[in-house]
Amino acid sequence: MPPVLFDSSVYISAFRRGGDTSLPFRRWTGDSPVWLSSIALEELYAGALRKDHSIIEKLERDFDAAKRILVPNLSDWTQTGRILARLAQKYGYESIGRTRLTNDALLATSAARTGMMIITANQRDFARLAEFRPFSWRSS
Repeated sequence: MPPVLFDSSVYISAFRRGGDTSLPFRRWTGDSPVWLSSIALEELYAGALRKDHSIIEKLERDFDAAKRILVPNLSDWTQTGRILARLAQKYGYESIGRTRLTNDALLATSAARTGMMIITANQRDFARLAEFRPFSWRSS
């Protein structure tokens, strides 16, 4: 199995359940190496309550120490813009709809570039993105 990236939707679900958050992750990854996307990290910090920042900070420290944080490059950004334009044309998204999908599209392009699999709870958006840039993904 390829290396795995979790979309922020998967982390959020695990954090809400509480307890040992590593258990659901092991079910999806097996022996595959797990990476953290800087995009998911940004979304987690932006959406977390201040009291929960210590959990996210630990996640960041652990992945940084393991040198497993994926950061989009210039090509990922430009491909994301092109994908969003094509998706908007096909599905009639206005600028707000495209903006809402920017992080997911950026995650998809960086995962495709590196051969990583995304695990997400957001099936609809990732299925549409895969129409324009093939990448490996599955739902949680």
